[in-house]
Amino acid sequence: MLHRLGWSPPVPQRRAAERDDEAIATWVKETWPTVEKPGGARTRGSSSRTRQANR
Repeated sequence: MLHRLGWSPPVPQRRAAERDDEAIATWVKETWPTVEKPGGARTRGSSSRTRQANR
């Protein structure tokens, strides 16, 4: 319907106007390493609550 009236659908902007790249870079350097989970050995699980996974 918009096209027939000569309008185009709204397109979202890529980044917010309030974006603070410096604050983001600081957070990535200082906070993210403490939040990020370390990779470790993974074990197989079971979706069943009554039966354990085969090992």
